[in-house]
Amino acid sequence: MIIYRGDPLAWEPPAAGAAVAIGVFDGVHLGHRRVLGALRDGDDHLVRVAVTFGTHPAALLAPEGAPPRLSTLKRRLDLLAEAGIERVAVLEFDDHLRTLSPEQFVERFLVAGLRAQCVAVGAGFRFGVDAKGTTSTLEELGGRFGFCVKVVDIRCDDGTEIRSTAIREAVAAGDMARAAAMLGRPYELEGIVVPGDGRGRELGTPTANVSFPAMLAVPLHGVYAVTVTIDGIDHEAVANLGVRPTFGEAAEVLEVHVLGLDRNLYGKQVTVAFVERIREERKFDGIEALKARIREDVAAAQRVFADRVS
Repeated sequence: MIIYRGDPLAWEPPAAGAAVAIGVFDGVHLGHRRVLGALRDGDDHLVRVAVTFGTHPAALLAPEGAPPRLSTLKRRLDLLAEAGIERVAVLEFDDHLRTLSPEQFVERFLVAGLRAQCVAVGAGFRFGVDAKGTTSTLEELGGRFGFCVKVVDIRCDDGTEIRSTAIREAVAAGDMARAAAMLGRPYELEGIVVPGDGRGRELGTPTANVSFPAMLAVPLHGVYAVTVTIDGIDHEAVANLGVRPTFGEAAEVLEVHVLGLDRNLYGKQVTVAFVERIREERKFDGIEALKARIREDVAAAQRVFADRVS
């Protein structure tokens, strides 16, 4: 995949022109995929390009209220590639970009940078200084600069509007089924396995402590049935996400017990996909009570995976 960054005047645009989708595309959920899919409904000679942002615009406009991310930029690029995107322009939303007028944005990035012949956006798309540009503005500019515009409804077949905000709310509530229905896949946390205190092994269930980026949305604390991707292979697992109140701790940790796997995973890059929340996090009266509950949690996770197969 070709990645464009920096000054669009230095980009090498597709010779035959581009079909361009614009958006933050955080999580590349099913609504985003509708926008991206609209690029297939045109000239097959056009190169499919996504224009996205390295950081969320809200991080500059209202940093104290910037939402957590549904995916890292690396994962976003992978998901865009899976959706058929051939090139991605990663814009940095800075003070210069935020002051461009809608016309300047179009002329600089879409026309000069990408040689856009067709542009797809979601309904309600806004752009340019103070978000003055609307889909109508884009259509007017398209007529002036010679590209068509497709405004895509990002609702599900049942009429539900798919928004990253709604997915974040579902994740925060531990409603992983609702989040997955909008994402088109289970919600994931990517991270690296780091050394822990060895307490899981003492309890009879060795765990991998997964350190994940602080900018990602965190599911509601509790115990989950999850799958863990290690070296490209998916494994069934049970995870505890929280502060381990039985031991009086306060730091948030993600501990994953991979079913049927007991080996050193330190340093491994893994992806934890949250399938179903089994229970809330709670404090137990002693180690033996905790051990007994962990056995029940493992059995509950196994039932979740068995039900998915049947």
